[in-house]
Amino acid sequence: MHWIYEPWPWYIGGIFIATTLVLLLFMGKTFGFSSNLRTMCSMMGAGKTCDFFCFNWKAQTWNLLFLVGTILGGLIAYHFLSVDGAAIPLGESTVQKLHDLGIESAGQAYVPTELFSNESFSSFKTILLLLLAGFFVGFGSRYAGGCTSGHAISGLSNFQLPSLIAVIGFFIGGLIMVHLIFPLIF
Repeated sequence: MHWIYEPWPWYIGGIFIATTLVLLLFMGKTFGFSSNLRTMCSMMGAGKTCDFFCFNWKAQTWNLLFLVGTILGGLIAYHFLSVDGAAIPLGESTVQKLHDLGIESAGQAYVPTELFSNESFSSFKTILLLLLAGFFVGFGSRYAGGCTSGHAISGLSNFQLPSLIAVIGFFIGGLIMVHLIFPLIF
């Protein structure tokens, strides 16, 4: 079982993604993770007050099962299929830049403890940043008509021009965040 703890090559993940997309295509469905929020809101009766949520949510239960499977898969992978405390291999220059920004756990922990430890949630700044980031991600994914996974994986594989435009926007936004905004925050 040692091989399961190691990073898998890109072509193995690619085969899994391509197989999933082909199966979804044959079933007449499209992949998108952010649509689960719309489905859950519709399930809870939001369609009574807003037409956006008025649709047949039962047709999307397969996507909710995918969401649950993703969460369970992440929990299983983290708790049973990972080496405790193993850090993600980062380049020396990346570690140095993160250290310069005050993130000392870079290169030593799986996630930066300065951002994701229980103690970090006692900081008003961290809570505010997480709330703002969650709002921008949620609003942006709905405004763009889908999230990064929906556009980049499903939309591009179906040759949709709006998905290409959205993915280009995601990359530009990511570059702006990492190189301009992130250093200002930290």
